[in-house]
Amino acid sequence: MELAIDRPATDVAADGDARPLAGRRVAITGGTTGIGRAIAITLARAGARIFICGRSQDHLDDALAAIGDVGQGDGIALDLADPDNNVLFIDRAVAAMGGIDVAVFNAAIAAGALTDMDEADLRRAIATDFTAYLLGAHAAAGVLGDDGAIVLIGSMSAHVLGPKSTVYAGIKYGIQGFAEALRRELGPKGISVSLVEPGKTGSNMQYPDIPDDKQREMIGKEEMLRAEDIAAGVLYLLVQPRRVVVQQLTIVPRLSGGE
Repeated sequence: MELAIDRPATDVAADGDARPLAGRRVAITGGTTGIGRAIAITLARAGARIFICGRSQDHLDDALAAIGDVGQGDGIALDLADPDNNVLFIDRAVAAMGGIDVAVFNAAIAAGALTDMDEADLRRAIATDFTAYLLGAHAAAGVLGDDGAIVLIGSMSAHVLGPKSTVYAGIKYGIQGFAEALRRELGPKGISVSLVEPGKTGSNMQYPDIPDDKQREMIGKEEMLRAEDIAAGVLYLLVQPRRVVVQQLTIVPRLSGGE
């Protein structure tokens, strides 16, 4: 077998096996704000067709307007804490785009220390941040064809286990294990699975602890990421040649301890 050792390893565009985004159909949960919105806009700009969801109709309308400025997009307002809505989202994406090629599971809500949360909030966090990932991936795996892709947006919270991060860190640690096992399960079926773990990223997930002005200050000091930084990582892993799976991509601010 002849190896192309004379070409720079980073020159993906020169590789005939690279997979362009143009024309690929991408479903993104939590695509109306923060990281999900940035992913949707970035992939739409690269030529992908986008279908998103979010809980707020106003946020959905705003995100679809931004996506429409650079490409094609549609979506639906729904709450993934309702287990039936996870299948509904994939069904609507398939109906709107005639199928899906990529599913990005990103929707999440904040959660704190176990003993600081009441049972209702705890159940909602688990339903949104964990159960929805599994139910959504199950639905997507049933409709993704050969050369399909699943991207799970995790968190560096899985590695930074503070006393106030009990629930969120525990869930994201679970997503980490799920991603690795799912990659092994779906790889033989032609579906790649990747996990992206962002460090601290500017978004409404940081409210109320870190308001907008403080977020802008931290981004300027390179202590916090922009949502677009995570979107660039997702774009990178989706254009890799078919033989390549970026199993885990960790993205952190340059001046941070990783959280």
